[in-house]
Amino acid sequence: MTDTVHLNLIAERTQLAKHRVQNVLGLLSNGATIPFIARYRKEVTGSMDEVQIAAIQQEAKKLDDLAKRKETVLNSIEEQGKLTDELRQRIEACYDMTVLEDIYLPYKRKRKTRASAAKERGLEPLAEQILLQRNNNVAQLAAAYLSDEVPTVEDALQGARDIIAERINEDEKVRNRVRSIFRREALITSKVARGKKEEGAKYQDYFEFSEPLKKCPSHRILAIRRGEEEGFLRVSIGPDEEEVVYQLEKMVLQGYGEATEQVKLALHDGYKRLLSPSIETEFRNLSKDKADEEAIKVFAENLRQLLLAAPLGQKRVIGLDPGYRTGCKVVCLDENGDLLHNTTIYPHPPKSDEFMAKKTLIDLADRFQAGAIAVGNGTAGRETMQLCRKTDFKHPLEVFMVNEAGASIYSASAVAREEFPDQDVTVRGAVSIGRRLMDPLAELVKIDPKSIGVGQYQHDVSQSSLKDSLDRVVESCVNAVGINLNTASKSLLVHVSGLGPTLAQNIVDYRSENGTFPSRATLKKVARMGEKAFEQCAGFLRVRDAKNPLDNTGVHPESYSIVKQMAKDLGCTVEDLIQKSSLRESIDLKRYLTDAVGLPTLKDILSELAKPGLDPRGTAKSFEFANIQSIEDLHEGMVVPGIVNNITNFGAFVDIGIKESGLVHVSQMANRFVKNPLDVVSLQQQVNVRVMNIDIKRKRIQLSMKDV
Repeated sequence: MTDTVHLNLIAERTQLAKHRVQNVLGLLSNGATIPFIARYRKEVTGSMDEVQIAAIQQEAKKLDDLAKRKETVLNSIEEQGKLTDELRQRIEACYDMTVLEDIYLPYKRKRKTRASAAKERGLEPLAEQILLQRNNNVAQLAAAYLSDEVPTVEDALQGARDIIAERINEDEKVRNRVRSIFRREALITSKVARGKKEEGAKYQDYFEFSEPLKKCPSHRILAIRRGEEEGFLRVSIGPDEEEVVYQLEKMVLQGYGEATEQVKLALHDGYKRLLSPSIETEFRNLSKDKADEEAIKVFAENLRQLLLAAPLGQKRVIGLDPGYRTGCKVVCLDENGDLLHNTTIYPHPPKSDEFMAKKTLIDLADRFQAGAIAVGNGTAGRETMQLCRKTDFKHPLEVFMVNEAGASIYSASAVAREEFPDQDVTVRGAVSIGRRLMDPLAELVKIDPKSIGVGQYQHDVSQSSLKDSLDRVVESCVNAVGINLNTASKSLLVHVSGLGPTLAQNIVDYRSENGTFPSRATLKKVARMGEKAFEQCAGFLRVRDAKNPLDNTGVHPESYSIVKQMAKDLGCTVEDLIQKSSLRESIDLKRYLTDAVGLPTLKDILSELAKPGLDPRGTAKSFEFANIQSIEDLHEGMVVPGIVNNITNFGAFVDIGIKESGLVHVSQMANRFVKNPLDVVSLQQQVNVRVMNIDIKRKRIQLSMKDV
């Protein structure tokens, strides 16, 4: 494996320029992060985005994994004394894992097989003679191999056929022909398991189901696989068996003699017993990988939108975690999300003390000067929203419904115990709900992304691939927003480019011992903050009210000298440049071009000077549902407001204020063809929808956004 071959392959697979790929790989190997490269090294990457850089990283990892596998294969064959120069050359020149495994298959150590047992009985020469398909008296051939272990001619022929069947199964050309037929013609078929019709009713759409595998969408594949794993479905993948065997006969058989008939029998047996199950497993895995990839992509985009949801900002907030029997937990938070007070109210059955609940809320809102109320959208959420809206507060308060998915995970976590060691889980959950309104990103990073509940079959996909993808999304979002160095928690800091658990903790410790950071440069005093880590993180951290106003922008410290030179050339201060657009518009960027700094960086600098400290996420807006209480209150044709709370690749789920979310199928999103729901809707988007169909028994609601 050479660097040149590597580069050519990665460039070809990613469709990116080879020299740009080389630059990215160099930056990654030197410890640069994907957000840093995308934001601050545009000249060397040709302004690649994070997706392109991640693709390069992933392809490089695949090739590294392939190189390790090649080494294992070469060592194994060499230990058997079967490694020829030609075979070594083939393996070293192979850059496809499937091809590599096909080459290795005849040499792979196997548990005892029918073929290996036949070889031990000395029947391999007989198999070789029959494979030539020239002898029309196979009984006479077989008679020469009779022994105590092979008492009859049929035993000898059976052993020879077992060897031939395995030989056909391990033939690369045969396997590739079967793969080609599977690729074109394989069907995925599912049937209900015997005696599971009632118990598995939720999978009834797949009780008698068949579809070309290449056309089956990811959500359907994952649903069918889940039904199979739960024991409700029997699933198979494959083309028409007769067609495959016919194609293989044309490849393998020669003439019509007795020997050919024996090879034909071995071929049929080998396909059914060895080849078909092997290639079916391969295509099961390939279809699963593809389905995983699509589902993870949807999950990642949902997570991105949720993390980048508009924050309310630094206002005092009352957080409410609703409940019936155990009451509604109430917390009062200051502008920084610190807990000031907590209590419990009981406005709902069985106590139904609405009067005292309202009185408590009015008193708390007045005493702590709350600017908004955040109500969790779980059990009793709707009723609690109505309670807050009809409470006559002494000053105007906006009431927000907040998605509380994962709040219970946070409340029982080590992070929550560390933050609130003296509070129980219910109080911690209410705090999380309040903080999610103030800053969704800062709060949601404390929770395992899988637990946030916006995705499709997140428990069915590859957990390692899901984790890698979601970790990248969290890192991307944190760095896209820019983090307040003096208020960020360890949970938030740990995702900043160049930091990690140790440096994040060291920053928090430094703040505790020395007070707030007056500048970005002070970061260098933090324990274990080397030059590389500072380079990677500094541009993504903000210092509000710093002496140097550039510390509150996305301008990297390495570019401060450029901004100072711009100000000097215009005879003004850096503050003037930030405050006056006319000064920025008069700058001739070409004057500041160097070998290291090009127009992309200079344009980014001007863009950052125009919006110092500005949060790109906008501001949270409150929302009110229609006056419906349950699915029974709906009727077809009804138009209601809702909030998009989940997006899949077949449509979007909309919360319309009742327990069940409704589905807007992709075909009902617009009066045009929609390929990707994300082209039309976004998470937390407020929409109006028409009720198309209600299935009360299955708790399903079909909605439409057409002509609404």
